[in-house]
Amino acid sequence: MSVDRHRTACRIGMMLLVGLSLCAQRAWAGSWSGGIPDLLDDPLLTRPPILDKNAVLPGDNAPLNAIDVCAKPASLPQPLMLIDAVDLALCQDPRARAAWADIKMRAAGVGQARGAYLPTLSGSVSDQRNATTYPDFPANNTAVRGYSNYATLNWRLFDFGERAANRIAANDMLAAAQASYAAALQKTLTATVQAYFDGLTTQAAYRARMHSAQLADQILEAARRREARGATGRSDTLQAQTALARAQLAQQRAAGDANKALATLAFALGGPMDVQIVLPQDADAPAKQQIADLTQWMNVAQQLHPAIVAARRQWDADVSKIDSARSEGMPTVDFGMSVYQNGYPNQSVQATRSKTFIVGVTVTIPLFEGFTRTYKIREAQAQAEHSQAMVDDTERETLAEVVKVHADALMSLANLDASETLLAAANTALASSRNRYEHGATDILELLNAQSGLADARQERIRCESEWRSARLRLMAAAGVLGRQGIVDNDVTAPDSRSTARLQP
Repeated sequence: MSVDRHRTACRIGMMLLVGLSLCAQRAWAGSWSGGIPDLLDDPLLTRPPILDKNAVLPGDNAPLNAIDVCAKPASLPQPLMLIDAVDLALCQDPRARAAWADIKMRAAGVGQARGAYLPTLSGSVSDQRNATTYPDFPANNTAVRGYSNYATLNWRLFDFGERAANRIAANDMLAAAQASYAAALQKTLTATVQAYFDGLTTQAAYRARMHSAQLADQILEAARRREARGATGRSDTLQAQTALARAQLAQQRAAGDANKALATLAFALGGPMDVQIVLPQDADAPAKQQIADLTQWMNVAQQLHPAIVAARRQWDADVSKIDSARSEGMPTVDFGMSVYQNGYPNQSVQATRSKTFIVGVTVTIPLFEGFTRTYKIREAQAQAEHSQAMVDDTERETLAEVVKVHADALMSLANLDASETLLAAANTALASSRNRYEHGATDILELLNAQSGLADARQERIRCESEWRSARLRLMAAAGVLGRQGIVDNDVTAPDSRSTARLQP
C-alpha cells in the first residue's frame, strides 16, 4: 500500500507541476481570461503609468487616447479641423505605434533586471523503468520501476555591482523609450500641421485662381461691349481672351495642386486614399503675436526636447553598461539548496528509496576568460562614446531646426503686414483701372496688368497667412513643446512657461 500511495502521490505531483506550468505560461502570455490575478502580468511592477494612462502632451491636462486602442473612424469630420487631423494622425502613425511597443519592451527589460535579485526555483518529476537483460543468463534479468523528483533553489547573494548596473541601465533605457515616444509624437504633429496647412493653402489658392478667372471673364465681356460700340478695336478683345485662357490654365493647375495636397494629407492621417477630406474655407485671419527670443527657444529645446532627452538617457544607459561589463568579471557569491528523492536527474532510478539534501554557498572567481572580458569592456566604452556623439548630433540637429523655424516665423510675421498692404493696393489699382477702361481713359493692357497684379497679391496674401499659421506651430514642435492645447492656443510668446513639455510618466 505504501508503494501505491507513493506512486499516486508522484503522479498527482507531476500533474500539478505540469498544470501550474501551463497556467503560468498562459497567464504571462495574457491569454488567460479569468481566474489568474493581474499581478502575474507584471509581478515586479515595471509597467510605467504611461501605458495605462497614456501620454500627456505639453500644456495639456488630459492624456491622449491609447495608441493600441485607437480605431479608424468610419468617416472624417466635415469640415476637418486641425485638432481632429492631429488626433487621427497620432493614432494611425506607425512610428508612434513602434515607439509605443518599444516602451513595453523596455519595461520588460526592467523586469528582467529586477528579477536578477530574486532566487530561482526549479524542479522535476520523472517516472522511469530500468530493465537489464542477460541473454545468456535470463534468470538474472532485472526490471526496476520508480519515481524520482528533485527541487533546486539558487540565490545570488553578492556581486560587485553587476545587477545594480544592469538595473540602472534598464531604467535609463525605459526612460529613453518614453522620451523617444514623445519625440515620435512631435514629429507626427509637425508633419500633420505642415500637410494640413499645405492643404489649406492650395485650396485657398485654387479659390483665388477661380476668382481671377471670373474677373478675367468680366474683363472680356467689357472688352466685347466696347468693341460692339466701336470704342475699341478687335485687339482688346483678343488680349482679354488670352488673359482669360491664361487664368483658366492657372485655375486648372491650382486644382491639381489642391488635389495633390489633400491626397498627401489623407496619407498623413493614415486613412484610405479615397476618403473625402473637406477643409474649412472661411478661416479667420491669423492673429499677430510677438515671438519670443531665439535664445529662449533654444534653451527650452535643449532642456526639454524629447529627442534630446532620449539621446541623453541612452547615453546614461550605455555608461551603466560599462560598469556591468566590468562587474561580470568579478567574483560572485551564490546560495544553493537542492532536494533529491530517489536518485539524481538524468540517472537511472534506484532500487531503494532515498532522499538527499544539499545546502551550500558557492564563491565563483573568474580567473581567465581568454581576454574576452577586456574586449567586452572596450565594446561598452566605445558604445558609450558613440551615444555621447549621438547626443551632440541630436542637439545640433534639433537646435538647427529651431533656428530655421524661428527665422521662418519672424519672416512670416513680417510678411503679414506687407501682404495686406499689397492686397489693398492691388484692389484699389484694379478698381481704378476698370473705371478708367469703362470710360475709355486707358487701354486694355493697363486693366489686364492690374488684374494680374491682384491675382498675384491674393496668392501672396494666402501664402503669408498659411506660412504664419504653420510657422508658429512648427516652432513649438521644433522646440518639443507642442501639444493639443498649443494647437488651439497657438501661443508662441513664452516658451519658458512650458516647463512640463515632456510627456509625463
